[in-house]
Amino acid sequence: MNNHQTNYPEGDAFYSELRTRYRSAAIWQFVFLSALLIAIVSLMALIYNVVDGAFGFIAYEYKNAPTEFTSTPVTELTKDELLVILKEKLSKGAYNKLDTEQPMGERSQSDLLSLFLERLVRIDTKGTWSMTDSLMRGAEIRAQVAEEYPNAILEFRSWLTPQFLVTPMSSRAEFGGVRTAILGSLWLVGIAILFALPIGTGAAVYLQEYAPKNWLTNIIQTNINNLAGVPSIVYGMLGLAVFVRVLETFTSGSMFGVTDSNGRTVLSAGLTMGILVLPLIIINAQEAIKAVPDSLRQAAYGVGATRWQTVWHHVLPNALPGIMTGSILALSRALGETAPLIVVGASTFISLDPDGPFSKFTALPIQIYQWTTRAQSEFHAIAASAIIVLLVLLLTLNATAILIRNRFQRRW
Repeated sequence: MNNHQTNYPEGDAFYSELRTRYRSAAIWQFVFLSALLIAIVSLMALIYNVVDGAFGFIAYEYKNAPTEFTSTPVTELTKDELLVILKEKLSKGAYNKLDTEQPMGERSQSDLLSLFLERLVRIDTKGTWSMTDSLMRGAEIRAQVAEEYPNAILEFRSWLTPQFLVTPMSSRAEFGGVRTAILGSLWLVGIAILFALPIGTGAAVYLQEYAPKNWLTNIIQTNINNLAGVPSIVYGMLGLAVFVRVLETFTSGSMFGVTDSNGRTVLSAGLTMGILVLPLIIINAQEAIKAVPDSLRQAAYGVGATRWQTVWHHVLPNALPGIMTGSILALSRALGETAPLIVVGASTFISLDPDGPFSKFTALPIQIYQWTTRAQSEFHAIAASAIIVLLVLLLTLNATAILIRNRFQRRW
């Protein structure tokens, strides 16, 4: 009979090692908990900083009293009344320019009211304060405004309002909105997904189900993984060289009869974003396809199905939730990108909504960047509001991805 010798400590040595192990576990638990708390505090600080800028006091004066143009309270003016006032009081050149950009009769009542306040009444902002200052130093701010600007109106304002969401850009922060930028971002995301999703899914299916495992496919796979980490500015340069310049006749719409555009269109930007997220979609789709058990493939082959029938009827339906989830998360990255859009030629100021793939465009990240570079504090306030809008859009996309995953995910 063999005598087995064990290396397990006994007696006091056992309890000493056990205490050491528990001590080590407690230390690592504390490290991980600290990392979590730091992440939560950082995120909360970011959110608070953004919200702090989107609310607060504003002091302003009317350069021209509204009563000089109408005896009706401003909030009660109808669309027809606003049209008459603008046509009578604006110079003929200014009115015709606005009518050329977008027919005045087709504008909404809120658009006309913004034009009335911006072009005729003309608000002069004297100062803005953050939410924290407004709440903590309210009395001091009121006294300061009363002393320095006795004719100014002081009010606590939420810069993030329904009006802010449906109003186009303006040279005056008090009347600026993000409608044009939101529509531009939606156009970009739509074009990017139409371009990247079928190509990325097709490439993933081929690499995972059809491609032989040799040095060539290994090189391709390695390069796809590397492309996923390439800085976005590089994709912007690629888009500028290929979509804006080489394919200008297509992206400008000139081959379709469009004459008032160049290659710097929403189509060029959308294709550039599609190229940017394509490696991510391929990788995510491959992982989703890998997750489908081989037993399903073998069962399909066992009853005489071809490889294509197996992929189409069994692999793709079961991998679809993962593919869609990964694609939506990839689009979240595209929605928040700025550098490629600057290179491709996004406008920093545009008041016309994009109405087709050959339109000039801007996007929410571009608009936020442009507003934060302005010296006036009121532009920083609407930039904070636009950041909240962008965060809501990103969270909506991420929540959609989670819902799709939880709704269709299968346990094997």
